Amino acid sequence: MEIIDQGFVFSDDRNLIDPVAVHHYLSTQSYWAKGIPLETVVRSVQHSLCFGIYKDHIQVGFARWVTDKATFAHLADVYVEEPYRGLGLSKKLMSLMLFHKDLQGLRTYQLATLDAQGLYSQFGFKAPEHPEMLMAIVIKDAYDNQKADQAAK
Repeated sequence: MEIIDQGFVFSDDRNLIDPVAVHHYLSTQSYWAKGIPLETVVRSVQHSLCFGIYKDHIQVGFARWVTDKATFAHLADVYVEEPYRGLGLSKKLMSLMLFHKDLQGLRTYQLATLDAQGLYSQFGFKAPEHPEMLMAIVIKDAYDNQKADQAAK
């Protein structure tokens, strides 16, 4: 899938993803993946359904779905670079992703966000009906721990 809108290219071609650009944003500007190693970003891109937004062949946005393409998808690592915010790119990206052929007929679409509920609620996302059913293992400072483990080797 490739869509061109107002000079921006939206694509699901994993080969167009610039892992260094994604790593830079996630490791330095995101609240959810500070310090993430480049190797982890590369592996996550290889094993996800990824979408990029490009302007003049430069990556300005990214999102990925962790999915089995049959029943479940988790949206992760969504961002648009600061200079390109407020142009409707996130909304356009969400619209394209939700209608992607590999994400049709799923039972569950989920995500986690601290600050973008307004965006995602426009697309039908809401708090879980039974949050008490959800459980998780969360490793705090996981990327710091990885660095310490590598330094010890």
